[in-house]
Amino acid sequence: MKVLMVAVLLALSPGLRAEVLDVTTPPGLPPTELVQAWLRQDPSVQEADAGLQAARHAAGMLSASPYEFTAKLSSQRRRYEGGGRTSNEWAMDVDRTVRLPGKRAIDRRLGNAEIDLAQTRVDEAMHETARDFVGLWMDWQGAVRARELMREQVKFGEESVRVVGVRRRAGDAATLELNVIEADTAEISRQLSLAISDEEKALAKLRIRFPGADGAALTLADPQAVTQAESVWKERILGTSDPLRIAQVEFEKAELAASRARADRIPDPTIGVYSASEAFSNERVIGVSLTIPIPGRHRNQRLQQALSQVDMALAARDRQLRLLEIEVAQAYSDAKGSFERWQLAEQSGTKTSENARLTQRAYSLGEVDLQTLLLSRRQAVNAADSALDARVLALRSYYTLLVDAHLIWGLEHE
Repeated sequence: MKVLMVAVLLALSPGLRAEVLDVTTPPGLPPTELVQAWLRQDPSVQEADAGLQAARHAAGMLSASPYEFTAKLSSQRRRYEGGGRTSNEWAMDVDRTVRLPGKRAIDRRLGNAEIDLAQTRVDEAMHETARDFVGLWMDWQGAVRARELMREQVKFGEESVRVVGVRRRAGDAATLELNVIEADTAEISRQLSLAISDEEKALAKLRIRFPGADGAALTLADPQAVTQAESVWKERILGTSDPLRIAQVEFEKAELAASRARADRIPDPTIGVYSASEAFSNERVIGVSLTIPIPGRHRNQRLQQALSQVDMALAARDRQLRLLEIEVAQAYSDAKGSFERWQLAEQSGTKTSENARLTQRAYSLGEVDLQTLLLSRRQAVNAADSALDARVLALRSYYTLLVDAHLIWGLEHE
């Protein structure tokens, strides 16, 4: 438990960070001013903003006393026996329960904690929305590049059909070979149609979730290697983690609520003044009143409940810390490993693409058969798909790591 508490303090103390990550928005992502506008209009962020306004009102309620003045006015007629005379009489009293000074200070701190918690939830909504944007943006960018890739493969296939046609007219290829290469090219055209549909669907998702984020697609940048040690990223992400901050504020709120319950063991007194007129206005009564509830077991049970909730909040904070440490380790491993796999996939894609071009040339010269040409084409298509998938995954992992570390798009906060 002590180890976890020290870890939380280190994570939430910016001044203790040994190394600062200095990262600018990568060229493959939209600029900050555009993304900020798209994030701010998201319903989840607007919901959190409304929650912040509500928290400010709640803090105002806690700062103001929950007690109000109570006025009571009564009148009566008193009939005297014998003379038949009647006295018109009245009574009036005004009282108010007074919040003890120590409770008022705790209530103000509770109100500030409500605002802090709501603001952190706004930051978390921005963070989660930014993660969603990265996912949808990369889905669209990857779909655009996949469509371009398949269009290039269709052109390559059409060139192969032309080469086979030339050999057929020269008597070096049979009609069967032409039919086979045309069928293979038609299959690639089908994949192009599928890629176009995937692009349209990805763009539709992006437009619906983030209206206005449908400009021209950016060129897929080369993924960047994660050169810093995992401990540096872990310290940064934990230090700026909104979920961990939320858990910490919830713990602080629980402690304040326990302090409030402890203070409530002494009831708030009610002070009043009263006045009355009796006996034909010959008697005037003026006085003050003091009412103090006698506390019972209920208040002590409420304190014990609040103390148990402090333990719950502490355990929830420690659980959140452990979950975040797992997520950071996974995210770092994904970013580092996906970069290495992209490099290997690029090498494979370059080699197989060059082999396909050489094989097509060799086929035009009659040096290889049709099956060798088809095999090289399919290998080139598969390698190009794998290289694109590896590039998109590496970029997605790296961008997500930047978002989690609050390093781009104005997500930085202390």
